[in-house]
Parts: sequence; structure tokens; C-alpha cells
Amino acid sequence: MVSQRGRRNGAAVAAGTPDADNAPTAEMPAVTVDADPVRARSIPEAAVARLAVYLRVLSGMSDQGATTVASEELSQAAGVNSAKLRKDLSYLGSYGTRGVGYEVSVLIEEIERILGLTRKHKVAVVGIGNLGHALANYGGFPGRGFPVEALFDLDPDLIGIPVGGIPVSHLEDIAAVCAEREISIGVIATPPTAAQSVCDRLVAGGVQCILNFAPVVLQVPSHIEVRKVDLAVELQILSFHVARRADAELGANGTGNGYVIQT
Repeated sequence: MVSQRGRRNGAAVAAGTPDADNAPTAEMPAVTVDADPVRARSIPEAAVARLAVYLRVLSGMSDQGATTVASEELSQAAGVNSAKLRKDLSYLGSYGTRGVGYEVSVLIEEIERILGLTRKHKVAVVGIGNLGHALANYGGFPGRGFPVEALFDLDPDLIGIPVGGIPVSHLEDIAAVCAEREISIGVIATPPTAAQSVCDRLVAGGVQCILNFAPVVLQVPSHIEVRKVDLAVELQILSFHVARRADAELGANGTGNGYVIQT
């Protein structure tokens, strides 16, 4: 998944947080009412993505009755090394308690606060084809704070028909409906030729963030955040890893091409 800032955005602000691996172990502070917006903005995007993974893992542990978790256990469950996990969690200002680990419920609250999940973000899906249909019917969104509140398409056979309990509206109504329903996140699941026009309508309706499944680069104002999901690119990356493993096996026999990827 690729992040695309607005066309007038500069480079991301580098984090100024001290190295968590050298930080002293201390008790986690109590969760405050308001997260520090400056600290939240300083978190690298890669760390934000990992925080979302930690949240999923921690939520599963909480559901199973866990109250504390050691960094090694959490890092293994999340698929990262423990030093990187401690570094990521240092952006929350918390290092856990020596000999005890992290308090699961508190860590969940802190990550949710940093990720802005303490309030719901209403979602609109544009393009009710196979992918849009699946997204509109996905039951995991509301439970995680992302209720789908609006659907849009051009097909006259779909207009007014409920999908996932939400009637489909016409593309021409995107701006008005999004403004009325206070939509903050728009999902574009249209053909590439329609994506930019749809994006413009979403922005006009006050949408702040866009998840784009169309294989095009969207032009947006600098204050709009865009995440691009290109499934073909993801498959190509997986193909590379399959080929690399095959080459490694051949290389062990002295016939590989010698390509190496650094991680």
C-alpha cells in the first residue's frame, strides 16, 4: 500500500523521538484525555502502519483475556523484531514496566488515541462493482470505527438499491451527500477513467482522506491524504519474492543470478 501526499506537500517530518532501545525502562504513564498532536505528526508513516498491526494483535489478546504482554511476545505476534517494536511504542511515550511488560488495555487505548480511533470516521464507497460491493458489505469496518455511511455509482439499476443496508446514490450527488453526512474518508473503487472526477467530488464534499483502488495517481490539494492500493503491484512484489527464492535455491547449486534484496 502506497501513501500519496497532495501535489503541493513536502517531505514528511522526521521524528525527533529518542532511540527507544537506549531509553530507560519506566512505568507507562496514565492515558491523558487529549493526545499530543505534535507528537502524533512526528511519527514516521512506516511506524504508523506497524502501530495498526500492534492494535490488531493486542485487541485479539484482549479478547482472549490477556492483561499484560511482554515485548518479545508482542513483537513475535506482530512479525517485527523487539527493538523496532520498542522504538515504535516509544512514540507513545510509554516503555512498559520492567519484568512485567505492557498493560494490554492501556496500550490499546494509547494506540487508538494516536491513530485517531477515539471517534468514528464515516466512510463513503464510490463504485459499487464487485470490489465496492464487497467493501460495502464488509462487517469489520463499523466495529473498528469506520461505518460505511454512503454509497455511489452511475448504474441506474443500482441507484436507490440498498447494499449493506445503505441505498446507493448517484455520482452527481457525491459532494452534497458527503457534506450532509459528514463523510471523512472516501473509498474509490471505480475504473481509472472516472477516479479523478470522483476524487474531485469527494474533496468538494469535505472528505479529508481517500483510499484509492483505481490504478491512477490522483491530483489532490495539499491537505488531502491519499492512500493508493494497487493489487497488481502487490502481486508483482510477491512475484519478485517467489523468483528470489527460486534464484536462491539455484544459487546454492552455483547457478543463481546473485540478486540480493536488503530488508
